[in-house]
Amino acid sequence: MAGILLVTHNGLGDSFADCAKHVLGEVPPNLKVLSVLAGDDPQQKLVEGQALIKQLDTGGGVLILADVYGATPSNIGRQLCHAERVMGVAGLNLPMLLRVLCYPDSTLPELAKAAVAGGRGCITYINPDK
Repeated sequence: MAGILLVTHNGLGDSFADCAKHVLGEVPPNLKVLSVLAGDDPQQKLVEGQALIKQLDTGGGVLILADVYGATPSNIGRQLCHAERVMGVAGLNLPMLLRVLCYPDSTLPELAKAAVAGGRGCITYINPDK
């Protein structure tokens, strides 16, 4: 099973984890959050992220899901992706996270593809006339 690390602004990752708990009944043990606040030192957050990856990687690797591509959290995530068995996807949304959590036995590349498909596939108009 791959680990999942949410790297997000402020408490956004904790909110996503709480939503996952609401839907799934619990926060999966392979899910951790690295919150990045405005005043945080990115180098220190990188060290914290490396420690979380060591906790999460039980042999299946770690998928990093970051919120906004190009922002500090995704830049930290990109640096974390240099480690072996780590992949990353930016643009985190709740459908993306739920899709990934529903396929715990998938390989790391399969999870990354599921994240992108789940995130994109649930972006749609809710007004039936559009």
